[in-house]
Amino acid sequence: MYAAPVPQTPTGETPVIETRGLSKVFRRATAVDSADLTVRPGRIYGLLGPNGAGKSTTLKMLLGLLPPTKGDVRLFGQPWNRQALSRIGASINGPSFYGHLSARQNLAVHAHLLGLPATEADHVLEAVELTGTGRKKAKSFSTGMKGRLALAIAMLGNPDLLILDEPQNGLDPEGIAALRTMMRRFTETGRTIVLSSHLLGEVSSVADDIGLIAQGRLRYQGSLADLAPDGDLERAYFTLAGGAHESQAVTP
Repeated sequence: MYAAPVPQTPTGETPVIETRGLSKVFRRATAVDSADLTVRPGRIYGLLGPNGAGKSTTLKMLLGLLPPTKGDVRLFGQPWNRQALSRIGASINGPSFYGHLSARQNLAVHAHLLGLPATEADHVLEAVELTGTGRKKAKSFSTGMKGRLALAIAMLGNPDLLILDEPQNGLDPEGIAALRTMMRRFTETGRTIVLSSHLLGEVSSVADDIGLIAQGRLRYQGSLADLAPDGDLERAYFTLAGGAHESQAVTP
């Protein structure tokens, strides 16, 4: 079994996320097994792994949506607490919105719930390129547009950390390119993104650091260059993640 190293954090720099021994067991099935994640500020951390590997379960534990069976989570240098969630924007398990409302109306509702001015909606609409949707109801959006709306909701309030679960799903090549640009602009201001995906090519094109999870275990953590010194990322990925018949971890 490959032991995932813990990336060295520069002196004086507090990791945005740290987990130690993070585990989740559903009845007798282990979904996440002793994961030690370290996410540094101002970077894009790509959480890679096959479908059902434990990625979404890990993100849900970070957000308090699932209680860990054991292990510790620290956010922004402090033990997990609900106050830290005000600094986090997230999109987990696909878009959640009011189908009978427009994109801006959806964002205005979420802004109100967060205690933000309705004008905040305009800023994020522009960032995800949905300003031209007008009064069109969200239920009639394409899959890609719904994904952009979910991203806009996550960006409300200018969070310090974005946690995105498969944000590329349903996006066309132009939308994926726009997403890459948005993520880079976000981290250029010192903020952080955790990006979960099973798409090796997409994560490798944008991530600064990689965590590779398979069968609930963190098989690798570090830079892309160290993951595949010979440049063959696909071979390195499948060597660590195993074949499809080996990656049947249980996740809800």
